[in-house]
Amino acid sequence: MRATTRTATAVAGAAVLLGCVSGPAASQGGDDGKRVLVFSKTAGFRHDSIPEGIAAVRQLGESNGFTVDATEDAAAFTSRNLRRYDAVVFLSTTGDVLDAAQQTAFEGYIRHGGGYVGIHAAADTEYDWAFYGGLAGAYFQSHPAIQPATVTVEDSAHPATSGLARTWNRTDEWYNYRSNPREKAHVLASLDESSYTGGTMNGDHPIAWCQNYQGGRAFYTGGGHTKESYADPLFRRHLAGGIRYAIGDAQADCRPENGYRPLFDGTSLDGWQQAGPGSFTLSDDGTLTSSGGMGMLWYAASGFTSYSLKLDWKMAGDDNSGVFVGFPPSDDPWSAVNNGYEIQIDATDMPEKTTGSVYGFRSADLKKRDRALNPPGEWNTYEIRVEGERLRVWLNGVKINDFTNTDPARSLRDGHIGIQNHGADDQVSFRNVRIKELPVKASTSQGD
Repeated sequence: MRATTRTATAVAGAAVLLGCVSGPAASQGGDDGKRVLVFSKTAGFRHDSIPEGIAAVRQLGESNGFTVDATEDAAAFTSRNLRRYDAVVFLSTTGDVLDAAQQTAFEGYIRHGGGYVGIHAAADTEYDWAFYGGLAGAYFQSHPAIQPATVTVEDSAHPATSGLARTWNRTDEWYNYRSNPREKAHVLASLDESSYTGGTMNGDHPIAWCQNYQGGRAFYTGGGHTKESYADPLFRRHLAGGIRYAIGDAQADCRPENGYRPLFDGTSLDGWQQAGPGSFTLSDDGTLTSSGGMGMLWYAASGFTSYSLKLDWKMAGDDNSGVFVGFPPSDDPWSAVNNGYEIQIDATDMPEKTTGSVYGFRSADLKKRDRALNPPGEWNTYEIRVEGERLRVWLNGVKINDFTNTDPARSLRDGHIGIQNHGADDQVSFRNVRIKELPVKASTSQGD
């Protein structure tokens, strides 16, 4: 049985303002689409790349279906005016740029679901406003000379980094920060401090991150000092993805992620075995893509008892696959079907057999699933958490399923994991498979 595939929301007719407005940013055009305010007031150092940054965001708006207003007038920060915008971009702002009333209006905007994008010197802003410091994720400390460096992509599913290779070599002014945002924010990319001189963060140097913050969505990138950055297709793609996340056009898991180890890191399939027909193809970008079947690639090196499994997946179109957990070792893929549980990926089947379902046993919360799901062609992230006989599923950071096994013929307490290659017409890609083993709990309480 098939249902209609979820598609991305169409956004049309978004008008783009020309030039900066001298007063509060007016709301013009694109009444049915998304709207972004670019704010570039400076009370300290002023970057000469700001005009290029504004122009780039305008162009990204034209190609991604959102309207762009731009201002350097802090009077735009009223509750009434901010409600017009899906995200506010702080573009290399510096110093104390908002008064107390304007800060209060912006805090309310974020707490009611607004989006924030910080670019480069947005981290050199509002040092005495704790709310803003938490939203930005970290404050600027220092920087060495402009120079080339290697950026390591840590999350290949977020729209800001999904189009990048695992390493990204570029030239910019690389900030050191007063604190490491990793514990509170989700790091998307970091700097390899051995690739340049002047890094002071002891080898753990985040440079782009995202987070859910007090009701809102926040994205920050440390790039964007130079004028050339805004003409760089990869940086523009990075920036576009961050804005799409902030305005809610793309979904991502932006919870902090610590303590995971790779089971598949994009280079080696050590420990994995193919069961049954078909196969997976490993591409140069570290992606596994299914072909043929029905078979399964499973991690044979060890089973797991209590754990959080995360992986990124993408469908080409109306395709079928799934992630299996809690099955005994076997070269027969049907053993996983009969003795374990499948977390489904196909989005076009009946509720108990569609994306996020425990296949054949429990449907996902379909309203939450539909809001969290990115369409075919875009990456999604699953977290599958197994504790005792309890199995929970998060899609792009949103919990969509909570299931407890009561079948005496099956047990989640000790088993293997695998990814399915469903059939000749199904192409589903996977990457960045990682796991964090958890303390064993006897309880199957329904809390988070």
